[in-house]
Amino acid sequence: MERVVALGQKVLPRGWLHFWTQFALWIGFYVTYLAVRAVTDRNTAKALTNGRRVISFEYHVFHHLYELSVQRIADSSHFLLTASAWTYWNSEFTVISLALLWVYLRRHERFARFRNTILLANVIGLIGYALMPTAPPWMFKHDGFVGGVNHSSELIHTLGNQYAAMPSLHAADALIVGYCLAVSCRHLWAKVLWAMWPVWVWFCVVATANHYVLDVLAGIAVAIVSLLATAGIPKVVRTAGPAIANLL
Repeated sequence: MERVVALGQKVLPRGWLHFWTQFALWIGFYVTYLAVRAVTDRNTAKALTNGRRVISFEYHVFHHLYELSVQRIADSSHFLLTASAWTYWNSEFTVISLALLWVYLRRHERFARFRNTILLANVIGLIGYALMPTAPPWMFKHDGFVGGVNHSSELIHTLGNQYAAMPSLHAADALIVGYCLAVSCRHLWAKVLWAMWPVWVWFCVVATANHYVLDVLAGIAVAIVSLLATAGIPKVVRTAGPAIANLL
């Protein structure tokens, strides 16, 4: 037991209690997020109507569906299509969790804002799903969209909400992760790679027909709003008392 305590004091910035508190906050939020997302508006007719509106809007503004061009690029390479699908499934929980852990251990002074920004963006996303349930592109096969990932899993239908396209939290979270890791890493090559991460995720979610370009733009807006909002949180925490500050 003493060795475990000593290890925590050596490796963890603020000890085991703080670490497990953060772990519980993240897992608790993620489970709650999935539960709330699963019960947000699943009105199929409404979601399909909103999806059709997005397609019509893009046609009206751009006179072209750029999603189809991105899909053709991905379809030209089996490796690219596989990498896009892998990124779609892992860019959320897997990459975000590992990024949070790394920042917590190695750049702890940046952890609170990183975590709070991710949480805020996802709360905003839930509001968007409730207000505007939107069918993703892969549901509109007659328009030329081809799904790049398998959505037939029973687990996905139970825990997920297939009408959660607007805004794209994949796009929002990727921008937040890319920004926070780029400013946290010390080596130039790492900064460049993380700066490119959101662009790659944006490509992947469009290439796999899971999000429209408009979804991605909305997700970028959510990320920017969240980053700006959390920039002022430290000032609020400092005036909220040491009890709250210790938890954060």
